[in-house]
Amino acid sequence: MRVAFASDDENETTRAVVKALADDGYEVIGPDGSPGWPDLGRFVGQAVVDGRADYGVVMCWTGTGTAIAANKVPGARAALAWDPWIARGARLWNDANVLAMSLKRLAPDVAVEVLRAFLETPRPDPDEAESIARLRSLDRPR
Repeated sequence: MRVAFASDDENETTRAVVKALADDGYEVIGPDGSPGWPDLGRFVGQAVVDGRADYGVVMCWTGTGTAIAANKVPGARAALAWDPWIARGARLWNDANVLAMSLKRLAPDVAVEVLRAFLETPRPDPDEAESIARLRSLDRPR
């Protein structure tokens, strides 16, 4: 499985996330060079929507900017998560396909727990199918 990953900075937390992805057998793809966080978010969102990646992970100081940028790509559904419960819920109830995390506020071990909760959560809850379909319809031009 492929995961698109981008971060606008590097620290212990980002290195732990990349290592966990590799250790868990994911192929990691990333942008060429180091554009600013808006372009990083867009790259990850587009990689997921285009099918170059199954899921995406974006990280910036708060996680918010890269999440907003990824969500500008029609079909990308980035969710900011700070604990495993939020990450699981984003997959189950919102069919999120991009995980956004803070590289400044999450300890490396917590970020890895959040990552694994997101990636290991099965397909969305069937009871949410109608809401998720309505969410997807927002991507279509009116």
